[in-house]
Amino acid sequence: MRLTGLLLFFFLLCVSCNGNRNSMEENLLVEVNGEFLYKDDLQKVLPVGLSKDDSLLFAENYIRNWVEDILLYNVAKTNIPNSEEVDKLVESYRKTLIIHTYQQELISQRLSSEIPERELTEFYENNKRLFILERPLVKGLFIRVPLAAPNMNDVRKWYKTETQEAIEYLEKYSLQHALSYDYFYDKWITLSEVLGKMPLKEVNQEDYVAKHRHIELQDTVSYYFLNVTDYLGVGDEKPYDFARPSVIEIITNMKRVNFIKDMKSDLYKEALKGNKIKYNY
Repeated sequence: MRLTGLLLFFFLLCVSCNGNRNSMEENLLVEVNGEFLYKDDLQKVLPVGLSKDDSLLFAENYIRNWVEDILLYNVAKTNIPNSEEVDKLVESYRKTLIIHTYQQELISQRLSSEIPERELTEFYENNKRLFILERPLVKGLFIRVPLAAPNMNDVRKWYKTETQEAIEYLEKYSLQHALSYDYFYDKWITLSEVLGKMPLKEVNQEDYVAKHRHIELQDTVSYYFLNVTDYLGVGDEKPYDFARPSVIEIITNMKRVNFIKDMKSDLYKEALKGNKIKYNY
């Protein structure tokens, strides 16, 4: 009976989806204490792409939850001794939500999201104490090659050499033989990103890399070569390029706070000027 009822319900739901709208009574699914749930309401929340069985299961659970929520709300409403307090909380939340929505709309309309690069660099230079590394960064080069790869002596020489000629040799070699090749002489990356590609078994890996700038490792499959040209440890200042996203976020938040503060101040001044504020003390 339950399955038959659900199948019939699903059929009626599909009919309503095809645009053949019936009367409100025929569109009604369930009524609880004067509250109504219609097929159209269910259709709006029904996920797209569900199979027939999953759609039936979703519908059954949604209807059951809707009914239980109505019943629980009615019981709670009659058993709260002071509903005025709830009304105050609801109104307070409503006011806060309206204000927040309005502020966000004004910010998106009037506050430019573009921040001049000069403003970013000046803020960074004046507030370096805010940008301290919590994990090491490195610049360098990493290459992984199979054990059977040719010309390993050349690879050992090239990966330690930072000349343009050596880099070009290594790049050409990596196209044919390397399993992985990463060039980051010109940008900072987290040390953990590099170590995740290497079988380094040292207890203190960060300290090991800080002291050994040329690292060669081997396992049963590959050789691993890492050349670290620059190293910044925990507690060092973040370089600008790495700190730049945080600088943008901080300045943007500051601009938002100042924008809202100025807007409130302007509204207050206008209200005073128009005699809209009357103090009784």
